[in-house]
Amino acid sequence: MSRRARLIFFAVAAAGLAVTLGAGLAGLPSFGSQITAYARMLNELAPRQRHITDVVSAISFDYRGIDTLFEEFILLAAVAGISVLLRPLSDEIRKLPDDKAPDRAIPPPSPAVWLLAVFLSSLLVLTGLETVTHGQLTPGGGFQGGVILASALYVVYLGTNYVTVERFQPVPLLEASDGVGASGYILIGLLGLLAGTDFLSNVIGLGGTGNLLSGGTIWALNLVVGAEVAGSFAILASEFLDQTAVIRARRQ
Repeated sequence: MSRRARLIFFAVAAAGLAVTLGAGLAGLPSFGSQITAYARMLNELAPRQRHITDVVSAISFDYRGIDTLFEEFILLAAVAGISVLLRPLSDEIRKLPDDKAPDRAIPPPSPAVWLLAVFLSSLLVLTGLETVTHGQLTPGGGFQGGVILASALYVVYLGTNYVTVERFQPVPLLEASDGVGASGYILIGLLGLLAGTDFLSNVIGLGGTGNLLSGGTIWALNLVVGAEVAGSFAILASEFLDQTAVIRARRQ
C-alpha cells in the first residue's frame, strides 16, 4: 500500500472515530446529574447480596461477569497478535546498538537514578498487589492493579537500560501469567456449573463485608485478571522495547 493510500485510509478511519466519539460524548449526562435507577438499585443491593464495598467490582466480576470474560480474551488475542507481528523477520537480527553517538559517548545512568528506579519499581509492585487484592473493598481491582504491576518494568527501563530489563525480566513467568490469568477466569466460571448452577455464578463463600476474602468469586476473579493484565502489558512493553532497541535489519 502506498503512502498516499495509507494516509487516505487513516483520514477516513479518524473521521469515523471522531464522529462516533462525538455522538457518544454528546449523549452523556451532565456532571452531577441524578444517577440512574439501575445504579441506585445496585448501590443498595450489591453490598448485601455480595458482601462487598466496591460496587464497580461487583458489576464487572459478578452481575456482568461475561462482559469481562470477553474483555480478557480480547486483551489476550491482542497481545498474541502483536507478539506475532513484532517477531524478528528473516532479514532482521537481534543486536544491541552501539554505545556511541557520532561525536560523543552516551553516559550510563548514575547510581542515584538506578537506586530511584529500583525503589519506584518496588513501590509499584507493592501498590499493584494491594490494588488487585483489595478490588472488592476499594476502587481498583485486577485491571487497574495489573497495569500498575506491569508499569514497574517501564520504570526499570527508564532508570537503567534495556540490557538490565532484558536480563532480569522473567519472560516465561510473564507468558505463563498471561495464559493462566485468562484460563483461570474460565475455570472459576466452571465452578458454577460444577455446583449445579449457571456459568460464573458466585458459588464461593461470600465472607464478611469488609474482609479481604469477601465477595465470593469476585476476589478470585480480581486475582486472575490482575495476573493476566500484568503479564499482557509487561509482554507488550518487552516486545516494543525489543523492536525499538534490539532488532536491526541484517546487513547484506
